Amino acid sequence: MVHQARPAPYGDRLAPHARVDHARGTPPPSRPPLRTAGGAVEAYDAATGRARWTYAREGHRPLAVLPARGHAIALWDDGLVTDTTRHDGSAVRRHRALPGTTRWLADHGATGVLRLLGDGMLAVITPERVAAYRVADGDLRWILPARPGCRFVPARAVRHGAVLLIARPCPAEDRWTAGLVAVDDLGIVAPHRAPLGNGRRDQSRGAGHPHPGKVVAPPR
Repeated sequence: MVHQARPAPYGDRLAPHARVDHARGTPPPSRPPLRTAGGAVEAYDAATGRARWTYAREGHRPLAVLPARGHAIALWDDGLVTDTTRHDGSAVRRHRALPGTTRWLADHGATGVLRLLGDGMLAVITPERVAAYRVADGDLRWILPARPGCRFVPARAVRHGAVLLIARPCPAEDRWTAGLVAVDDLGIVAPHRAPLGNGRRDQSRGAGHPHPGKVVAPPR
């Protein structure tokens, strides 16, 4: 019985409210809008504004929420990134920690930290690194560390087609190009790249990937 008294991991408090939709006799939407409200991530009915589900963490608050197909991805004030089932809030699928970011988030906020890349990939940008996760299963695909003396600036990242341009000021560098890096779902944009295999597990995977940053998840 002791295990039943343990608090929820990470202080999770997930409260589905699907009965509101059933009472109205309409099927719940598969992609409800998302927002942060009252210290929680909330999916709501666009027509009525009523909450469909809420997800809170004890002692913490969400700084940003990013909608993806079937996923509600949130960044919290303690540097935790979570992924909740979007359509009904039935489960928190994953928790991913961003070490050493709590003070930085408090000082600079969460603008630009969570970015969707092509082919179902999530980029998490912090001053020290860019980490890319496959949205479908949370698999870490690659890491791009900032160069020595340089720092990424998430708030100054902009999209250009399928490419994400991220500011990376390097005070010791004279070249203006050193202050900018271009990435997509494969990592650093470069010619003659072989596929990293970021698709579903049942799809064919290419072998090798020159200079994506740091490849941490080989094709499976």
